[in-house]
Amino acid sequence: MASNDDAQHAANEEKSMSLMQAIRLYPKAVCWSVVLSSALIMEGYDLALLGSLYASPQFNMKYGRQNPTSGKWSVPPNWQSALSNGARAGEVIGLIANGFISERYGYRKTMIGSLMMMIAFIFILFFAPNIQTLVIGEVFCGIPWGIFQTLTTQYASEVAPVVLRPYLTTFVNMCWVMGQFIAAGVNRGCVQRTDQWAYRIPFAIQWVWPVPIMIGVYFAPESPWWLVRQDNREGARAALLRLTSPEKDPDFDPDNTISMIEHTNELEKKLIEGTRWIDIFKGVDLRRTEIVCVAWIGQTLVGTNIMGYFTYFMTKAGLPTVQSFNMSMISLALGLIGTAGSWFLMTHFGRRTIHFSGGCALFTILVIVGGISFAGTESSFWAIGALLIVFVFVYDFTIGPVTYAIVSEMSSTRLKSKTMNLARALYNTSNIVVNVLTNYQLGEATWNWGAKTAFFWAGTCACVVVWVYFRLPEGKGRTYGELDLLFEQRVSARKFAETAVDPYGHGLEGMEEKTKTEYSV
Repeated sequence: MASNDDAQHAANEEKSMSLMQAIRLYPKAVCWSVVLSSALIMEGYDLALLGSLYASPQFNMKYGRQNPTSGKWSVPPNWQSALSNGARAGEVIGLIANGFISERYGYRKTMIGSLMMMIAFIFILFFAPNIQTLVIGEVFCGIPWGIFQTLTTQYASEVAPVVLRPYLTTFVNMCWVMGQFIAAGVNRGCVQRTDQWAYRIPFAIQWVWPVPIMIGVYFAPESPWWLVRQDNREGARAALLRLTSPEKDPDFDPDNTISMIEHTNELEKKLIEGTRWIDIFKGVDLRRTEIVCVAWIGQTLVGTNIMGYFTYFMTKAGLPTVQSFNMSMISLALGLIGTAGSWFLMTHFGRRTIHFSGGCALFTILVIVGGISFAGTESSFWAIGALLIVFVFVYDFTIGPVTYAIVSEMSSTRLKSKTMNLARALYNTSNIVVNVLTNYQLGEATWNWGAKTAFFWAGTCACVVVWVYFRLPEGKGRTYGELDLLFEQRVSARKFAETAVDPYGHGLEGMEEKTKTEYSV
C-alpha cells in the first residue's frame, strides 16, 4: 500500500481538477456510467406507460370492465392501484436484495443478472391474459427495476472524480425522464389503434433495452472502490486504468488514486464498526442514513405525484385525449431540458442551495395552483395545466436531479449500498401511500378535492424545505474522506461548506474543542 502522502496528493489533484480535465482523463468512466444508467429508462418508461394506458380504449377493453350505465370500458380504481403499487412492491424487494447481492458479487454481475430477469419478466406483461396476471408481471418486473434504481447511482458515484460525480449521478434522473418521454410518445402513436397492438406494442418495446445494455455492462470495468473493499488492489488498479486515459494527463498516477481509495476505506473502518445492516443505524451513520432517506422521500413529499395527473387536468379543460398526450410530451421535454440545466446549477451552486431554492419555488407554485382551483372554469384548468408544466421544469431543474448527487455523497462508501437501498425502499413505500392518497384526493367518487389537492402538498413541501435548512449538509467539492470526518466530528449542516478538514491528519484543521462542541448536532 502506498503512503499517506501519495493518497493526499491524489485527493488534492482530484479536487483541483477542472471539468474539462476530468472529462479528458475519465472519458471511459463517463461512457460506462451512461451505459449502466440507461437501464433506468426502462423503469421511467413502464411507470409512465401504465398511467397512459388507462386512456387507451383497447387496453381498457382487454383488462377493464364495462360500466353498465355509460357503456364505457375502464380499469377499476382498485386494480389501477394494484398495478402501480405492485411495481413499487417489487422494487422494494429488489432494493433490499441489491444490498446483499451487489456487495458480494459486484455491480457488473448483479446488473447482468437483473437484465436477464428483465427480459424474462417482460413476457408476463406482453402475454398477460387478464388483469391479475398483469399485476403479477408488474411485481416481478419491479424486482430488477429496484436493483437498477440504486446500483446505477452507486456505480456512477464511484467511477468518477469529485467534479464529475454530480453530472453522472444526476444523469440517472435524466434517464428516468427520458423513459417517461418515450412512453408518452409510444402511447401517442398507438392510442388510436383499434386492435390488441394498441397495448402490446408499448409492452414489447421494453425488450429494446436489456440486450444492448447487457452487452455494454459485460465489457464495463468493475468499480475500483468495490474491488478495494474486496482487498483486490491489483484488480482495482486494472479497473481504474480501464476507466481513465492516463496518456491525456502525464501527472496522473493510478497508484496514488488507489492509495486514496484505500486510505478512505481504512479510515471508514476505524470510524465505522462493520458493514452490517444494523450499522447504518449506529453512531454518526444514523445521521447519514436520515439524510439519505429524507432526501429521497422528499422527492415524493414536494408534490411530484400531482405531475402525473397533468392529463387529468387537461381533460377537465376539454382537451381531447390525443392533444393531452401532446401537452404531456411538452412537459416531459421541458423536464429533460431542466435536468440538463441542473448541471449548470451544480457547477456554480451547492446541493443544499439548489434543493432549498427548488423547494421554495415548488411550494409557491402549489399554493398558486390551489388558489386558482377555486375559479372552477375551463380557463382555470388551462392555467393549472400551464403551472404544472412549470412545476415539472422546476422540479427537474432542482430537486429531482440534485437528490441523486446528495444520496450518493452523504452515505459512507462502505455502507453506501445498504443506506441507498433502504432509502429508495422507503421512497417506493412512500409512493405506494401517496398513490392511494392522491387517488382519494382527486377521485370524483371519493374526496373530490380536484386541484385543491395542491394545498395539501404545499404543506408537505414546506416541511421538506424546513428540514433542508436545518439538516441537509453541503457536499459540493468534498472527497469521501472529507465527508467522513465532517460527520465524525458532528459538524452542523449549516457549517459543512465552510469547515476545513484534513482526512490525512485525522482531524479538523484549526478548530479547538470549544468550536467542535459548538458545531456538534
